[in-house]
Amino acid sequence: MQVLVRDNNVDQALRVLKKKMQREGLFREMKARSAFEKPSEKRVREKAEAVRRQRKLARKKMQREGLLPAPKKAVRPGR
Repeated sequence: MQVLVRDNNVDQALRVLKKKMQREGLFREMKARSAFEKPSEKRVREKAEAVRRQRKLARKKMQREGLLPAPKKAVRPGR
C-alpha cells in the first residue's frame, strides 16, 4: 500500500492511509489475529459473514428490480 505525501502534509497522508487500511479490512484482521480464535468460533463467524453477504446481495437485487425502494441518500451539512 502506498500513499503520496504532498507539500510535506503528513497529517493528510496519514488520514488517507488510515482510510485505505479501513477499506481493505486491515484493522479488522489485526484485531482478529490479536487473540486465538477457536475453530468453532471461526466457523460461526464465517457462516454469519456469508449470510450477511447473501442478504446484502439479495437486497441489492430486489432494489434493482424495483421490489424494494432505493436507500435514501444521506445529506451531509456543509457540502
